[in-house]
Amino acid sequence: METMRTARIVRTTSESSIELELNLDGTGTSEISTTVPFYDHMLTALSKHSLIDLKVVATGDTDIDAHHTVEDTAIAFGLALGEALGDKSGIRRYGDATVPLDEALARAVVDLSGRPFLVHSGEPAGFELHRIGGHFTGSLVRHVLEAIAFNARITCHVEVLGGRDPHHVAEAEFKALARALRVAVEPDPRVTGIPSTKGAL
Repeated sequence: METMRTARIVRTTSESSIELELNLDGTGTSEISTTVPFYDHMLTALSKHSLIDLKVVATGDTDIDAHHTVEDTAIAFGLALGEALGDKSGIRRYGDATVPLDEALARAVVDLSGRPFLVHSGEPAGFELHRIGGHFTGSLVRHVLEAIAFNARITCHVEVLGGRDPHHVAEAEFKALARALRVAVEPDPRVTGIPSTKGAL
């Protein structure tokens, strides 16, 4: 019987409350409620294009700012991703994708290495200050990527190659990450054991 590659994370602080479940071997179905509408849209896209089933119920002090709820949800996603991967036996490990969205183009490359690292570049000037959908500030994209990379303990490179519309830029980044993760977490029938010369990831 195959091991289920699933995880459930409950994270509660004075700033937010997160319940998150994921299944790496899903079909990309999702139920997302973070009280930040644009973030719901991005997490839905992340699930859809990674084929990772995802359920999220998150609440927090969004009357102050969306920052805490967004970042804490990403932390929970990273922790769940790391837990669901287990010892990473038999996976492809590496994944990369370049994804367009109209005028925007983003590339993501991931290594499920056990070594947390983020390289992030190319967002257009002023992107980090733009409020997308009235709640989600552009700067939060990097916070999400950092939280996922460091809590899942993966190496992640995301580069925006072009783009003008903040919605398109952010969505291309999330979709590129999704497609890269889809490849990296997949079982590879040619791999026996853990895909590392060290014997551990």
